[in-house]
Amino acid sequence: MTWQRTDLSRGLDALREAVLTALSAASGGPAVALAGSPASSGSSRPSAQRGYAEHWLLSEAPVEGSGTSEFGDATLATSSEESAEARERLIGLVELARGGDAEAFGLLYDHYQPSVYRFLYYRTRSVVIAEDLCSETFFRALRNMASFRWQGKDFGAWLMTIARNLATDHFKAGRTRLELTTEDMGQHDDATEGPENAVLASLTNEILLESLTKLPNEQRDCLIMRFLQGMSIAETAAALGRSDGAIKQLQLRGVRNLAKLMPEGIR
Repeated sequence: MTWQRTDLSRGLDALREAVLTALSAASGGPAVALAGSPASSGSSRPSAQRGYAEHWLLSEAPVEGSGTSEFGDATLATSSEESAEARERLIGLVELARGGDAEAFGLLYDHYQPSVYRFLYYRTRSVVIAEDLCSETFFRALRNMASFRWQGKDFGAWLMTIARNLATDHFKAGRTRLELTTEDMGQHDDATEGPENAVLASLTNEILLESLTKLPNEQRDCLIMRFLQGMSIAETAAALGRSDGAIKQLQLRGVRNLAKLMPEGIR
């Protein structure tokens, strides 16, 4: 696997906590925090005072870039990178790639390939299929770079839209059955701490990932992007072609439905 283990572990822990929160709310406990609620005020980055589940439910607005563009849409250039330097670098690379610079596109591939592959792996649960669809995603992106327009959409969200459409078409074509393997995931099952450790431990990655496959497509993709990808509300909205508010509701329904899919002993 090519993504960072720490980020993956945090994402799974966040999803696990969100499901437990939904289970608690269903039994009369505190409700799941929604993006934009009082619980989401303050810094958008996780801290020692705020759990990862809450962090992944926060709303984060995209950062608009600036500069010149032969396509006339430079004022809408957007990047979700944290530092101004990284944002300007990626926006600049996209501009060069749109102009036909192959090296610039190669650098964009290096930056975005891990996240695109990770999404496709959790969407298909197959290394081989994910690798094939990831390659096709970037092939299509390269072929259509000249037609890419910012329109307030992060380049990574555009790639994710292509990947999602490819995955959807793949299963519609019936070329394969969804695999339920959970390779390389066992090492994260004991990563959580706290007073609910026993319940958290029983909510293994295998249970979470298998239950994800049973959600409606849009809910599943939303949870993968928000939790396992670490994408913001705005980025997920751009990738799924929905409004920020719709993504918040989609995420809430997804978490609640995921909680309903948990084994009886956990519920």
